[in-house]
Amino acid sequence: MPKLSVVVPFYNVQTYAPDALKSLELNARDDFEFLLVDDCSTDGTPDLLERAAREVPGAVHLRHERNGGLATARNTGLDAARGEYLAFLDGDDWLAPGHLARTLAAIEALNCDFVRTDHVRCDGRVRSVQRVPHGPDAVVADPRTAILPADRSTSVDYPYAWAGMYHRRLLDRGVLHFTDGLRTAEDRPWIWRLHREAASFAAVGLPGVFYRRGVSTSLTQVGDERQLDFIRAFDQVLADVLGDPESDRLIPKAVRTYCAIIAHHFGSIERFEPDVAKKLRLMSTAALGRMPQGVLDQVLDSMDVERSTVLRRLRGGRRAPSGASA
Repeated sequence: MPKLSVVVPFYNVQTYAPDALKSLELNARDDFEFLLVDDCSTDGTPDLLERAAREVPGAVHLRHERNGGLATARNTGLDAARGEYLAFLDGDDWLAPGHLARTLAAIEALNCDFVRTDHVRCDGRVRSVQRVPHGPDAVVADPRTAILPADRSTSVDYPYAWAGMYHRRLLDRGVLHFTDGLRTAEDRPWIWRLHREAASFAAVGLPGVFYRRGVSTSLTQVGDERQLDFIRAFDQVLADVLGDPESDRLIPKAVRTYCAIIAHHFGSIERFEPDVAKKLRLMSTAALGRMPQGVLDQVLDSMDVERSTVLRRLRGGRRAPSGASA
């Protein structure tokens, strides 16, 4: 059994894949495997992965015959993974040399189900460290305690699967798989399930993942219908939380986050194609109607005026209270 399996999906990223693959080579160990999942790329990416499978120690090339999206590609890698620990990387990002070994040493020393790490956000030439919204550092805690409070950024608002490492027992229990077919926001139901069902975790700093923003092929930059999968993703979050024994305590956080994401999309609605923008309005109104209405009232009363006004109009034209606070 390898000590670590790293799942790396790729889709039409021939410009960026060499950086990701070189960084894997600089992290390689005899007991590491790298599962390179090509999600049916149509550019030069498959050739790069074939070469990497020959030249990068521990690299294995897995290829989809049809494009399934990031969630499905990650699941393909998870199904093939043999490691005692699991990690992720996206094909347009890269790792600092030795980052995987340092993170592995941290999770083994803490003996917990998973660890979360900081990362470096790269906007062109501008770089900034993004911290896990949880403290203290390197102290094992119950993951449920990191979900709340509802009105502040917490660990479930830091959903990046590649910002951490996970023990295989989570995979064996079905906690690490993603909702098949989700094209965007696939990490939202995943991070909520992780924090509700795992027994222990820690934040360990270690900002060794470089997350590339503004990539033209990324769905965050595309205004087509695939973006609307966030509705399906957050519907799953709500359904899962409503079935949780502590649903009364957790549901305000889930509703508030769902509302914040809807408002975020309407803040940049001009990037959507006209038909998609219309569908976004209809689907968002329906989503607000599916939320627990008493909880939704409380959430809208607690949000800032700008976002609550957008959401109230979608809900049915109600006016925002003049004294609403952030």
